[in-house]
Amino acid sequence: MSLRAAVLGHPISHSKSPALHLAAYAKLGVEIGYTAIDVTEELLPALMRQVRGQAGWCGLSVTMPLKTAMLRQVDQVRGVAQTLGVVNTVSFEAHAGGFRTVGSNTDVAGIVNALRYAGAGATPAGVVLGGGGTAAAAVAALRDLGAATVTVIVRDPARTAEVRAAADSLGVALDIRDMAGAASVLAAADVVISTLPPRAADGLAAQVAALKTATPGVLLDVAYDPWPSLLASVWETGGGAVVPGLEMLLYQAVEQVRLFTGRGADVNGAVIDVMCDAVGLARRAF
Repeated sequence: MSLRAAVLGHPISHSKSPALHLAAYAKLGVEIGYTAIDVTEELLPALMRQVRGQAGWCGLSVTMPLKTAMLRQVDQVRGVAQTLGVVNTVSFEAHAGGFRTVGSNTDVAGIVNALRYAGAGATPAGVVLGGGGTAAAAVAALRDLGAATVTVIVRDPARTAEVRAAADSLGVALDIRDMAGAASVLAAADVVISTLPPRAADGLAAQVAALKTATPGVLLDVAYDPWPSLLASVWETGGGAVVPGLEMLLYQAVEQVRLFTGRGADVNGAVIDVMCDAVGLARRAF
């Protein structure tokens, strides 16, 4: 029987997840259809009821604005998703004559692997732009890279409950700052992870450019459309390494493919290379 999977979010037409997943499934020789479904937070419960009533589902990728709402729609939450309160992946497991839905988070692995591929070192001085669910995953990723303290820069320090709760659960100390004077903090960092929406960091990018100083660290900008972002362009001009959000999307999708197919060991360099081809990324040097 042909299986099905999908990416859920709103808006979703721009998503490159279908290209990544379908390339992987074709290479693996498994019959899994993968589509994009536009669904709002309000309509998510109804969609999940519909999914539960249909046979053949093996996985759901979850993007904005549904990553927190999905917590209430799954039977079980595992791993770092439970710690962060953020689910970006739903897998389906056989259970008691039917199946159960399991929520997990592959964003953290996606960020870690994207940064390592770009050459980020251990115990980095890390800065995160933004305070939402993806920022919480970024803090977890920096923890995994060895950072004990993370600077979080937001427009409104009062709206950081999500990232603060995640940091507390992870045992990471946060230095919360507003945008004033943030440019110099960014320029001095070993790793910067921007979780802001497209163009939301343009003003900060202009401030970094005005410093006329080097930016030797690694920047991961999760916003990949349009690309390059202004922040990425300024960062590269300053001599730093730039990681497009597509790299994070690739590596978190690799972990999802492993979960959805149950063929973890088979999702190797050859599979990752065809996923790269599907979205215009350079093949890896395995």
